[in-house]
Amino acid sequence: MASSGCSMLMFLCCCFFAWLYVLQVTEGANNVTYDSRSLIIDGERKLLISASIHYPRSVPAMWPGLVKTAKEGGIDVIETYVFWNGHEPSPGNYYFGGRYDLPKFVKIVQDAGMLLILRIGPFVAAEWNYGGVPVWLHYVKGTVFRTDNEPFKVENEYGFYEAAYGEGGKAYTQWAAKMALSQNIGVPWIMCQQWDAPYPVINTCNSFYCDDFKPAYPTMPKIWTENWPGWFKAFGGRSPHRPPEDIAYAVARFFQKGGSVQNYYMYHGGTNFGRTSGGPFITTSYDYDAPIDEYGLPRFPKWGHLKELHRAIKLCEHALLNNEPTLVNLGPQLEADVYEDESGTCAAFIANLDDKNDKTVEFRDGSYMLPAWSVSILPDCKTVVFNTAKVGSQTSTVEMVSERLQSSMKSPNKDMEAVSWEIYVEKAGIWGKPDFTRNGFVDHINTTKDTTDYLWQTTRLFVDENEEFLTDGNNPMLLIESKGHALHAFVNGILQASAIGSGNFTSPVSLKPGENEIAILSMTVGLSSAGPFYEWNGAGLTSVKLQGLKNGILDLSNTTWNYKIGLEGEHLKLYDSNASKFVNWSSVLDPPKNQPLTWYKAVVDAPLGDEPVALDMLHMGKGLAWLNGEQIGRYWPLTAPTDNCVETCDYRGKFSYDKCDKGCGEPTQRWYHVPRSWFKPEGNVLVLFEEKGGDPSQIMFSRRKVFCAHVSEDHPSFVSNDLQNSKTSLELKCPMNTRISAFKLAS
Repeated sequence: MASSGCSMLMFLCCCFFAWLYVLQVTEGANNVTYDSRSLIIDGERKLLISASIHYPRSVPAMWPGLVKTAKEGGIDVIETYVFWNGHEPSPGNYYFGGRYDLPKFVKIVQDAGMLLILRIGPFVAAEWNYGGVPVWLHYVKGTVFRTDNEPFKVENEYGFYEAAYGEGGKAYTQWAAKMALSQNIGVPWIMCQQWDAPYPVINTCNSFYCDDFKPAYPTMPKIWTENWPGWFKAFGGRSPHRPPEDIAYAVARFFQKGGSVQNYYMYHGGTNFGRTSGGPFITTSYDYDAPIDEYGLPRFPKWGHLKELHRAIKLCEHALLNNEPTLVNLGPQLEADVYEDESGTCAAFIANLDDKNDKTVEFRDGSYMLPAWSVSILPDCKTVVFNTAKVGSQTSTVEMVSERLQSSMKSPNKDMEAVSWEIYVEKAGIWGKPDFTRNGFVDHINTTKDTTDYLWQTTRLFVDENEEFLTDGNNPMLLIESKGHALHAFVNGILQASAIGSGNFTSPVSLKPGENEIAILSMTVGLSSAGPFYEWNGAGLTSVKLQGLKNGILDLSNTTWNYKIGLEGEHLKLYDSNASKFVNWSSVLDPPKNQPLTWYKAVVDAPLGDEPVALDMLHMGKGLAWLNGEQIGRYWPLTAPTDNCVETCDYRGKFSYDKCDKGCGEPTQRWYHVPRSWFKPEGNVLVLFEEKGGDPSQIMFSRRKVFCAHVSEDHPSFVSNDLQNSKTSLELKCPMNTRISAFKLAS
């Protein structure tokens, strides 16, 4: 996630091997240095709160709103990676348009008067396909990723993996630091999670908690590059959640213990549009349970609670940055850090580290009640302006309001009507001529080079008419071993079964006397994005056998297999509304249901209103979706396990990514974000490729609506504005182990 060689604050530094571009982001901020306490910008100490917003995980029309909402939430700095594989999709072919218009994104940050942390990587990890490195780099002769290898030499978050590369890893760390410093761009450099970062590069912390972190050198400030306010999701998994009380506790403790820069990863997670998600199996949604949700809306109460936290911390900024703390022991698991000078400036943080018991403490002639696992902030060492466990921000209810797909493409005598569908059905197996033929199997990724998720492989099998299974009804078993990620198995054009993941897979199959064709569609679902030697992780079939024939197990692994890269519909560009005009689509009164390998096309209108929009794909199987040629992404409403979820989450105590899971027994991802800017007023072309079968007639658009509270009126005179005789009831319900301590009423 974090960056090992990344330029720091106010400068844009994009490094693609030979070229370097530097842009000043904030007017007048020309000198950035640091000492043991903080970054120093134009001679002024700064305590900075930063927000990760990845420009390609949203769209340009959303960028101003995201930056504005972050600033309103008390954020000083926007942080983003640079995604190399988006900017150089093929060698020497650079792209800075659309979602990859990095200069435009930086200009929006500048216009908002904010600072920028640009993490150039350009290896990024980030649950992004192939860690952000273009797949073609793996096939440049002599290239080995993440070590002292001349064709590679780009990096991020290397510390955990350095040892795996031996002496090459150590040399690589030294090289990365020297390369960065040699650019002389006028700002400090950081290495995330790199405890042996060479001086003067600053090493930083990535974790759920970084209050105990100390930089490698006493002359360096304490920087937290990744505070995870939630977690990512994988298809078939549950939905992680991190309570706002715990996030606030972690941030308050960090600044209490001398922190100077803190960054939320993610503050807005966004969407892995198209085939950009990595993992493998990372969902198209990268919502991350972040303070700004996938659709660009503030997530209450998390966003509001952190906004109040940021305000309280900034009230303490001068005292924090200009004084050494005094630690005061107030009792078991109770402590205060006091920042005070002779002029009377004073700020204090009082912490209750007990994760079970509320406590009352005496501090400087005052008595203070601290809930368990909380920090109180006193900007004047007297008055508590914020406690991390007391959520005073408004809450909200979010609903996805669904409506049928509709089209205004109508005859003059008809009103708005339901959409009409067209379909194109793929052949199960090789379309056209095989790309090549082999005895045995090839690695899926090395074959497709990630130009597509799909690889067809087919073989033929002759079945003797005397085989017993033809009469006794006991179908043979297909035995498959695979390195993943997923597959669909067809016999004579009929889908027999599907499999997910790596390992062994067994399924009965229907065979006929004579010639049979076995066709297997192998699939990737995002390439590996991190780890030592991750570029060598493979995918695809390793063994195919048949069990249940009279001669025993028949091994088909080394027979002749025909291969075809990609789908025919991809080759015909059926997702492109212009190119697909020249394809013979079939019009249907009702779209076929549960039919595999089918492309669907419909002309639809944009949903009414201005709320964010998603596709509800609950009744579909697995596939890809586009609107007006824009890649919505992979859809797969795979159901999460039914265990290890919590109804309410206890914020108290150390958090882990699976502590407060939700969504058991529900689809990991039902809704798929379709940005409003992708819609035209009418005549929008929606295209789907369905792999295994679903019911497209049940597809709906959903508008994301936010409701602040549910209020009920129990007196009819309210409608006549007789407020004296009206009784208004508002039911308040608190999570487990919390209680209401105060009311804040607005007129």
